[in-house]
Amino acid sequence: MKGKYRGFIFDLNGTIIDDMVYHTDAWFDILVSDLGAKLSYENVKSEMYGKNSELLKRVFGDDYFDEKTIEELSINKEKKYQKLYKPNLKLISGFEEFIDRASGKAIGMAIGSAAIMFNIDFVIDNLNIRKYFQALVSADDVDKSKPDPETFLKAAEQLKVEPSSCLVFEDAPKGVEAALNAGMDVVVLTTMHDKHEFSNFDNIVGFIEDYEDPLLEKIIGKG
Repeated sequence: MKGKYRGFIFDLNGTIIDDMVYHTDAWFDILVSDLGAKLSYENVKSEMYGKNSELLKRVFGDDYFDEKTIEELSINKEKKYQKLYKPNLKLISGFEEFIDRASGKAIGMAIGSAAIMFNIDFVIDNLNIRKYFQALVSADDVDKSKPDPETFLKAAEQLKVEPSSCLVFEDAPKGVEAALNAGMDVVVLTTMHDKHEFSNFDNIVGFIEDYEDPLLEKIIGKG
């Protein structure tokens, strides 16, 4: 497995940082408390995939909000999330050491996320890891979000690496499906979902809880 991959593509939320509970809390506040949606906390959690605009349309219908309102709600949600999460902002254990090693082995690295760039900037600049990434692909950069492969294919293109030579790091079934559709292998972080939720996919190299897992030595070797 060592030397097989020339590009690493990381999802953001639940993959670089373990922050999904803060997103869920922010969406619950917006959808239920502010907008009156009849959703349980678990219902909100199950709707959290794709772009913010797609989530709002799934919950309320395609024509319930105009585009200006959708944009305002989206930014409001992200501001709530950032306010909740910033005091607890930190990388998943072992992540910076891992990407520093990968960088030293000339592996290209990208972020491919359904987050808007406003959130990607918030994370990578507050944690001072922008220097490691040669490409950033956000919800703002694609027409179709995961499980469509566009996010990961654009990241591979920007890295100038063939999709088959890219390894994706994901935490969600929709993201693993997107990688499968892009022809890419995946390492799954079990921050948000259990292993059994990924049983339909055959592109998974392995499951890890954090970046201190010995599996990663098999992928890039020791220090």
